[in-house]
Amino acid sequence: MATLHRPAPPHRPYLPYAPHIPRTPPFPRVTPTRTRPAPRVPPDRTLARDLALPLGAVAAALLVTALMLSGGSAHAPVALALFALLTVAVSLLARPVLLPAVVLVSWMFYDGFVLNQRSDLAFQPQDRTGLLVLLLAGVAGAGGAAAVRAVRRHPAR
Repeated sequence: MATLHRPAPPHRPYLPYAPHIPRTPPFPRVTPTRTRPAPRVPPDRTLARDLALPLGAVAAALLVTALMLSGGSAHAPVALALFALLTVAVSLLARPVLLPAVVLVSWMFYDGFVLNQRSDLAFQPQDRTGLLVLLLAGVAGAGGAAAVRAVRRHPAR
């Protein structure tokens, strides 16, 4: 009968560890110790970038609450400017892949609670204008963050 696999290695008997007792030199010997540097966390892996979207959604909810308490329907352009500033701030911190989600969350809070007051999303002209403004604010924030990262990666030569 032929075997189709390699034979197992022979069993080695267990030998207990016997520590080697070094000779003591006439003077103490200094051995260089090499320590490994701590692993660097890449600049793209920070807690702020991971939590930017959830914290931005909480900030948008708080902004909506403050605007509703102050009568937000009367000053919709001011609310749009505040949401644009919030979108820029969140997109500066968030990952560039999350830019559409950041803009969409800001627009949903703005359109649903500031413009329509009943948490209804609509696509009337002022709703589309708000979406465009928030999208441009998000692109501006993400572009600024990308420029800062590029400058940090490639310092002046």
